[in-house]
Amino acid sequence: MKTEQDIKPFYRQFWFWFVFTPLIVVVCVSMVTVTIAFRHADDVVIDNYYKEGRMINQTMEQDRRAVELGLTAQLRFDRTTGEVFLQIPSQDAVPAQLLLLLDHPFEADLDQQVVLQQTSSGHYRGSLEFNPRNNWYLSLLPVLDKHQRKAAEWLLSGEINFSVSDETRLQPRIARE
Repeated sequence: MKTEQDIKPFYRQFWFWFVFTPLIVVVCVSMVTVTIAFRHADDVVIDNYYKEGRMINQTMEQDRRAVELGLTAQLRFDRTTGEVFLQIPSQDAVPAQLLLLLDHPFEADLDQQVVLQQTSSGHYRGSLEFNPRNNWYLSLLPVLDKHQRKAAEWLLSGEINFSVSDETRLQPRIARE
């Protein structure tokens, strides 16, 4: 004779849930973990590191050219108005427009490009998209296209921590070594 325990479908059996509940929980937690990992991944690693390694000689040439021209720049941010002010003493190799790149150390989505227009001799002004906070890497280029970065004649770079100051100095990297 069949008992009531034998008549119940499998999903109403105690042993079914006792065995499969931990497995179901592990699958759900794994899917959530993978989703979080992909959605909040850091953009720290360069995709094509081999090509970037080969381009180091080009970058060093840009720094040498900036040293030859005696280029340095003083950069000031007005975070209440969102304006950027640049003062560059040397006038020989500086065009009427410059490109300032603000690179966030971890989030590529926060990177900004600021086109600096010459307001007077050696003075430039531009506008930020949004007010940055904490640490940023800065690059100043004489070209207006970010993708022409490697072909630029010279490059000035620096870092800034907005928690500490709103001013910094940009210079060739080999001058800092």
